[in-house]
Amino acid sequence: MNLSILIPLLNEEESLKELYTWIIQVMQSNNYSYEIIFVDDGSTDNSWQIIEGFSNENPNVKGIRFMKNFGKSQALHAGFAKAKGDVIITMDADLQDSPDEIPELYDMITGQKYDLVSGWKKKRYDSVVAKNLPSKLFNWAARKTSGVELNDFNCGLKAYKNVVVKNIEVSGEMHRYIPVLAKNAGFGKIGEKVVIHQARKYGETKFGMERFINGFLDLITIWFLSRFGKRPMHLFGAMGSIMFIIGFLSAGYIGVSKLYHMYNGMRYTLVTSNPWFYIALTTMILGTQLFLAGFLGEIILRTKNNEERYKVAREVNF
Repeated sequence: MNLSILIPLLNEEESLKELYTWIIQVMQSNNYSYEIIFVDDGSTDNSWQIIEGFSNENPNVKGIRFMKNFGKSQALHAGFAKAKGDVIITMDADLQDSPDEIPELYDMITGQKYDLVSGWKKKRYDSVVAKNLPSKLFNWAARKTSGVELNDFNCGLKAYKNVVVKNIEVSGEMHRYIPVLAKNAGFGKIGEKVVIHQARKYGETKFGMERFINGFLDLITIWFLSRFGKRPMHLFGAMGSIMFIIGFLSAGYIGVSKLYHMYNGMRYTLVTSNPWFYIALTTMILGTQLFLAGFLGEIILRTKNNEERYKVAREVNF
């Protein structure tokens, strides 16, 4: 199978018919073998009924329905697990991503041998203050932190080799950082393509300003996980050991200094009257706690149960 088109959605009943018709035209005009996977992330409108209608008339249309809204990352994770195409294309259901971009994205994966190609909405039709400026700041921070040179991490229109999506773990709200996850998994050839950004035709955005705050927090998380996620002891254990040693040596110096002054008949103060003793003691306690945090992190990594983070209510055509 050439292509899997993966579309996560939430309450997009108005745009689904137009999007479906558009994708089918592109598939037929290029003679692709394909599947379209709609992942309904707990819609409360008629989105699922529309998807079932598509699947009844076209066996290439498949659907996954969540029991409630679990988030875009979980929807992508569920779709990636089911996708069978040599190339997987992800796109949003709001018609802001153009299916006409699919052939070029497909050729970049199959012909130019990219592992992943991310869309870049260079010209946007969103609010400058509410979305464009925060997005530029967010993308700059993501580039500097991750080392992945992309201009638009947030673009939902992306193309992947099948092997990439089968070897990355998308959880929480990490869908913004799939290129970083791919890089950390060993897929180094990551490209970018300028794509058309269309103004929203129906409904309203599901993401507000809070997504940028969450995005920056997730960026810190993914930086930590990429460096210390497999070995938390390397960070917490090292910091804890250093702090404990500094505190221990400081406390030892304070004790030896008192004994020296006592032995030589010099004036001295009680150890418990010396404020530096409490600083040293606090440093030892913090060092011990950091070391234990690293130790517990290692235990959790070795015993964690990889449960699914979402519940599927129904599936069609799988």
